[in-house]
Amino acid sequence: MGGGNQTYIVEFILLGLSEDPKIQILLFCIFLVIYLLSVFGNLLIIILIQIDSRLHTPMYFFLKNLSFADLCFSTSIVPQMLVHFLSQRKTISFVGCSIQIVVFLLAGCTECALLAVMSYDRYVAVCKPLHYSTIMTQRVCVQLAVVSWISGALACSVDSAFTLCIPYRGQNVINHYFCEPPALLKLASADTYNAEMALFLVGVIILLAPVSLILVSYWNIISTVIRMQSGEGRLKVFSTCGSHLTVVVLYYGSGIFAYMRPNSKTMSEKDKVISVFYSVMTSMLNPIIYSLRNKDVKGALGKLVGRLCTVKAGDADI
Repeated sequence: MGGGNQTYIVEFILLGLSEDPKIQILLFCIFLVIYLLSVFGNLLIIILIQIDSRLHTPMYFFLKNLSFADLCFSTSIVPQMLVHFLSQRKTISFVGCSIQIVVFLLAGCTECALLAVMSYDRYVAVCKPLHYSTIMTQRVCVQLAVVSWISGALACSVDSAFTLCIPYRGQNVINHYFCEPPALLKLASADTYNAEMALFLVGVIILLAPVSLILVSYWNIISTVIRMQSGEGRLKVFSTCGSHLTVVVLYYGSGIFAYMRPNSKTMSEKDKVISVFYSVMTSMLNPIIYSLRNKDVKGALGKLVGRLCTVKAGDADI
């Protein structure tokens, strides 16, 4: 597609995390394990919540949505990373880059909203236990989930439009391991001020607003827990809150660092490493921290394994 004497870019070259072949093989093994754990953990959560009636509660309904968002999030990035670790030419088409940006932003922004909704659910459960069933009704839960996905879609639409509608000509080497808006904007052949401001403003709404709600929710939860008489109950809630806040700090902290600061002209190695935390690591950690350590989930898993063993034994008898 021509534009004067210049041609619009039809593919990009991704530099990745390292140029050393030996390190790339090591990274391939590490990220393959992380991705397999992420897919297995999130799929397991979705299946268990779907088939076990004891998990049909507001908390697990939101967890199911979070697991689906995590699956989309990691799958939009990691498989392509794995291929590039083993290939000489690390290219991605403009269309492929656009799809990656849209899926990454949709899932990532939705996850921001879902984490805030989940913190509100825990606030109601701990601070207003007698009113929990009347506040967190099925209708309210569905509405909160729908609003989370709609807010993710709106944020994704704005960021994608501003990033992808800028002309890209000439340089096509992205110093990153996937097509992320801040990295892509560095290659634009036009003024990126409006796009950078759009990314910043959307970041304020989709990052700072939810994290503020989360901090307020957990502040109230901790204040309530301190007043509890039961030492065992206090320890249990503190343990859960500590795990959840670890994910929040990891995900939002790295996301805020990437999107809430002036966009420099170069992508440093530190920027790429920090982006690994919110683009890869949290998708693996979420199922472990939010549910796989949970007694109810362990019970549902044991029930599923027992059912599968029974079916297998029946087939063997036949």
